[in-house]
Amino acid sequence: MKATDTSGSETTLAAASGDVRVGTGMPTGGLGILGGTFNPPHCGHVALARHALRELGLERVLLMPARLSPGKPVEDDPGPEHRLEMCRLAVAGIEGVRACALELERDGPSYTVDTLRALHAAHPPAALTFILGADVAATLPTWHEAGALPALARFAVALRPGAEAREIGGFTLVPVHMPMIEASSSLVRARVRRGESVVELVGAEVASYIAAHGLYRALVGDVDA
Repeated sequence: MKATDTSGSETTLAAASGDVRVGTGMPTGGLGILGGTFNPPHCGHVALARHALRELGLERVLLMPARLSPGKPVEDDPGPEHRLEMCRLAVAGIEGVRACALELERDGPSYTVDTLRALHAAHPPAALTFILGADVAATLPTWHEAGALPALARFAVALRPGAEAREIGGFTLVPVHMPMIEASSSLVRARVRRGESVVELVGAEVASYIAAHGLYRALVGDVDA
């Protein structure tokens, strides 16, 4: 699907965002996009989405897994469909936060510039905010068509309470203050390989899904009773 294919973009967003319907359910105000590989999604991702929703006054935040990361290859990738389903499970029941399959519908690398253009084409009234961690924010000037990005969305970065956002390579970053959370996708995968429980890192639903589908060499029974 091309970024300018608005009919495809609308169908994807309506189908992938649960209760979202084009023209009626998509926000006309603030829409946040939390992108990444989500391999798998963990409590840090969910906390960032919730803090951004509240602090930035957004109407909705979409967890948007990449089909193909433009950076380094995804380690132990179970496939984008599994990663999308885990995102859906991770945010199930959280008001204002949904998973979205938009980048899975597009062939080739999942460039943020293409995603933002597709969202603007499908939903012109929506004000877009792209949400990211501090480590990723430092790489923004190296992204594909980086010069076009500031005109397409504002960029928000997760920071410790009291820390101030700064400008990076022409990007003025909006802070999302939240406590540091000791969680990472690599830690989850390592624990699964060792047969350890990951419930406290990903939640019971995602942990059950990982075990049921044998992801990351999971052992059945990985989930705590």
